[in-house]
Amino acid sequence: MLRVRNARTWGGKVWNEREANVTPQAVFNDRRSIVKALGLGAIGASIPGYVQAGLFDLFGEPKSKQPFVTQPLSFSADNQFGQHEVLTPEAKVITHNNFYEFGTDKTDPFENAQGFKVDPWVLKVEGLVDRPLTLDLDDLTKLFALEERIYRLRCVEAWSMVIPWVGFPLADLLRKAGVRAGATHVAFETLFDPEQMPGQKNRLMGGGIHYPYVEGLRLDEATNELALLAVGLYGSTLRPQNGAPIRLVVPWKYGFKSIKSIVGIRVMDKQPPTSWNQLAPHEYGFYANVNPKVDHPRWSQATERRIGEGGIFSAKRIDTQPFNGYGEQVAHLYQGMDLKRYY
Repeated sequence: MLRVRNARTWGGKVWNEREANVTPQAVFNDRRSIVKALGLGAIGASIPGYVQAGLFDLFGEPKSKQPFVTQPLSFSADNQFGQHEVLTPEAKVITHNNFYEFGTDKTDPFENAQGFKVDPWVLKVEGLVDRPLTLDLDDLTKLFALEERIYRLRCVEAWSMVIPWVGFPLADLLRKAGVRAGATHVAFETLFDPEQMPGQKNRLMGGGIHYPYVEGLRLDEATNELALLAVGLYGSTLRPQNGAPIRLVVPWKYGFKSIKSIVGIRVMDKQPPTSWNQLAPHEYGFYANVNPKVDHPRWSQATERRIGEGGIFSAKRIDTQPFNGYGEQVAHLYQGMDLKRYY
């Protein structure tokens, strides 16, 4: 049985706990050899040594696995974005994932999530809204008109993809719920189900994150035209490793902001705690806007490796664009802000 955490999750004291292990540098392809060679130590506010270790599996080949069954979706094409982009092969999109609820290696989600149950599903929209909503699996694909949007995805680990998502604007959902005056932020929560998500049960496997995973946006970010609630990719419903049955996509921010397998959306009058920002605030800011001029403490963000066909030596290294190339749509949201301070 699926379990949905109640409102106490938002801003609870659990977020204050800190870890004391180091994340190893991504300098070799063999993740396990690196961890063995470097061991675990402390660095600044510190995060677990295995947290970024999935970086080493960027181009690893997954083991064979009976895939989760997807369903085709009916949608229209949004031609505003991405029409000249070269799409990342679907085989890469569904086997190269960060979803620590299923493990920290890039292929762990593909390996460990195939039995994930999405029906029944409950998504609740609560907080400062006039009309709280409780949506089931059918509602997620039929309540709003679906459209396909081709967006760039830029990971904080300096790799990127181009993905044809299928979904609907987050603004449409918030409009249906009726956001009240005084609201300033929107918080999101992933399903908490350790029986289905082994990373939530085992802190080593789950990267040391305090679950359930939570994320947040300012209200003006959440209602921006780009913010999408995705229910599919490549024309079919989402697979578990990609965030089934519904996830957020905010393409001008680093990928960890695009929370997966959402069961709770709460409209708030304050900035909510978010998982990575609470675990390592010196490394992962609340805003997490893609910015080539603000490096991660342990690697440059000036360039990225665009994942395509082939292995590591065929991946194209390209310059990273401010706001991941979506500045025209979102730069005004941060006018007057110091983006090195509010990173």
